[in-house]
Amino acid sequence: MAGLVPAIHAGAQRVDARDEPGHDGGGAETNRRAPRRVQAHSYRKALSPPAMPHPNPDIHRVQLAGDTDFAGFRDAARLHLRAGIPPGRVVWDTAEPGGDLFGDAPAPPLPQGEQRAPPRVSRAFLDTAQSVALHREPGRFRLIYQLLWRLCDEPRLMSVASDQDVMRFHDLAKAVRRDIHKMHAFLRFRDIYSPDGEAFVAWYEPDNHIVEAASPFFVKRFASLRWTILTPERSAHWTGDELLFGPGANRRQSPQGDPLEELWRSYYANIFNPARLNTDAMRAEMPKRFWKNLPEAALIPDLVAGAAARTAAMIEAAPTFPVHRRGAELPEPADAAAADAQGLPAIAAAAKACRACPLWEQATQTVPGEGPETARLMVVGEQPGDLEDIAGRPFVGPAGRIFDQALAQAGVGREGAYVTNAVKHFKFEPRGKRRIHKRPAAGEIHACLPWLEREVATVDPEVIVMLGASAAQAVLGRAVAVTRERGQPFRLPDGRWGVIATHPSYILRLQTEPEKDAAFAALVSDLKTAADLIGPSPGSPA
Repeated sequence: MAGLVPAIHAGAQRVDARDEPGHDGGGAETNRRAPRRVQAHSYRKALSPPAMPHPNPDIHRVQLAGDTDFAGFRDAARLHLRAGIPPGRVVWDTAEPGGDLFGDAPAPPLPQGEQRAPPRVSRAFLDTAQSVALHREPGRFRLIYQLLWRLCDEPRLMSVASDQDVMRFHDLAKAVRRDIHKMHAFLRFRDIYSPDGEAFVAWYEPDNHIVEAASPFFVKRFASLRWTILTPERSAHWTGDELLFGPGANRRQSPQGDPLEELWRSYYANIFNPARLNTDAMRAEMPKRFWKNLPEAALIPDLVAGAAARTAAMIEAAPTFPVHRRGAELPEPADAAAADAQGLPAIAAAAKACRACPLWEQATQTVPGEGPETARLMVVGEQPGDLEDIAGRPFVGPAGRIFDQALAQAGVGREGAYVTNAVKHFKFEPRGKRRIHKRPAAGEIHACLPWLEREVATVDPEVIVMLGASAAQAVLGRAVAVTRERGQPFRLPDGRWGVIATHPSYILRLQTEPEKDAAFAALVSDLKTAADLIGPSPGSPA
């Protein structure tokens, strides 16, 4: 598995991740800048010399560069429309040349001069046609050409919703868009370790030729990770800088699981609501054919089978009442519970019962700090993220990986530092099926402060690093301008050293590699500054 990524993408097609084809409303192509958009460009294959006369001299065979060669189709369609060649006399071939008896036969020459002016079509038509070109339907290019031919004489054709060609055109485009949506929703990456470091691989079986069209979504969502998507016909590989496309693969070349899947299954089982179960809607939105690639699918039969009993138990159970809210007042901190906790395990156990602010209601669990009680360096972040909320550990998600890399480059071992957060519950905003991070309010930071103060008193570090504005506000009790104050060591009121640094998640949000490199270098520098403030170990020579 370690050599999977380079092996699959040896000789992969390099793709420009910034230029995409445009148009001027009349079919002429232009190039425009579109950062972070990825578009696979078509190419033309050279045809072999003719072996024999074409069996039908009136048929024009157009050899496209592949199943998704929409640019090649547009060029050929424009030429054939101008030459007045009707749809019935054009064969659109996406197969390899030489695949049949007459595959290499020459097409008859096109008439000279313009016989018929190509129609002017809207951007919406071109976008829909490009989606239709991704369908697996063999006659898709003939359908698009037939509509273009008819538009020459029927300019308002696309407004006739009952026309059979128009209906078929929109049906194919809708099927492709739905296929792309399903790929975005049901593709699951699995963690692997290659010689170049951590990478993620996913196996998927789309219905249509959508790999190039669907991949930009994953570039935007997982820009900081290296990943590969394998399908039977095509593969996509994101290096962190560019998107490459290569040949297809088989299912045996994809990983079969990773350690985080058990956590994901546990999370899925806990959020499953039996009272809202609708099996018809579930099958419509998540057909069974997708289940084989979803780690949570193994749980579904048992969850569905037990839904009625669980719902009945919920109905029979005594009602619960919402916690009383006190308007704009700050929630009461958990001073007494925190003060009674002696030692880090006791602090973590007591924090699990904290109800000083509303964040516990939506979070999966409390996420306590982690590290030795004798640590001389303490690092304080803002709050747990999505993966931290599931795992119950701080800094294990994408920002955590950047944090670990920065610690290593600064010469600091994470095992020797105590890592925690100013707020112990994940605050988020539901957006579809995703949980989007939301910055904690001042009242929530205030409510969690006793737990942080108890951790500081127990660990008694020499240096505290504050990652981001929320962490600095919790430690210092004031608003902080991170970009202006970062990297400058100062004494805290209790005599410890303090250093403010940017949060690793800030690096993930940057758009360009130079920006990311500069921010990462600054984080490493700030962590090294903090490490240099630590005095010699007790008993070591001065």
